[in-house]
Amino acid sequence: MYATSLGDDGAELRPLEPWRAEEFLAHMDRGREFVGRHVSLPDAVTDLASSRAFLQAYAQRLATDTGRIDGIWSGGTLVGGVLLRTMDVPRGTAEAGCWLERSAVGRGLVTRAARVLIDWAVDERGIHRVEWVVSAANTASIAVARRLGMTKEGVLRESYPYRGTRHDMEMWSVLAPEWRAQRTDRTG
Repeated sequence: MYATSLGDDGAELRPLEPWRAEEFLAHMDRGREFVGRHVSLPDAVTDLASSRAFLQAYAQRLATDTGRIDGIWSGGTLVGGVLLRTMDVPRGTAEAGCWLERSAVGRGLVTRAARVLIDWAVDERGIHRVEWVVSAANTASIAVARRLGMTKEGVLRESYPYRGTRHDMEMWSVLAPEWRAQRTDRTG
């Protein structure tokens, strides 16, 4: 197993693999209400079998080079994650996403983890365009897109039916040349 440090606070990014299904389910149970305000993940992970199946599906995506999922640990506890929901290497596109428990909000964990994930996608897999599709009501995730230097491209009006309501979704993206230039600016 590997872990990538997310900074001096001890937070780490690690692969979220099927053998972690119990830990993932416990995490979803803790964050179900908060995470579920904007993200359907808690609706998909409701018991051990669905937790294992969800993580197995992402293990398959990793094996077929079509996506990946990583967890964010803080103080030894899984508190959130980042993922490439889709990844089309031949086309050079991917859609990134995130979630976080309420207890871990406000520490920059998602932004730091997403930077590691996007670095990997751009540098290792040759992804040219990383998209971030977010509910227009999810101000925290929109703030992450801004901190990642993404550009808002538009609003997909009432495009996402979720829990009985149609939600507007914002489309944000960053291109590989922009990402590399920002990284150089961040590191000096």
